[in-house]
Amino acid sequence: MSGGDVLEHCLAKPGAWQDEPWDGDVVAKVGDKIFAFLGGGDGVGIKCGANREEADELVDTYPGDVTKMAYIGRSGWNSVRLGGSVPDDEILELIDASYETIVGKLPKSKRPA
Repeated sequence: MSGGDVLEHCLAKPGAWQDEPWDGDVVAKVGDKIFAFLGGGDGVGIKCGANREEADELVDTYPGDVTKMAYIGRSGWNSVRLGGSVPDDEILELIDASYETIVGKLPKSKRPA
């Protein structure tokens, strides 16, 4: 699976849109919140748990291919390397879960229909 495939999956979500808040760093948002960091296309940063302990389960399962994200990792965000030991279908499920988590935190008026 490529970075383009991941971006396409993200943008197929209701209300999802592409943004580039930092030069050359593509993200997928719903409402005004990021649910996937796509960066250079060799991995994806996603919300993998309500807290660091939950997110660490994935790091422990796939050491080397899943790492705690810099700056926001303490809040349950991980970086998942594409083309590594994490199966593509699991990456897509993780993206779906990240999207659902972020949508659930949006005010009802900003949630997609």
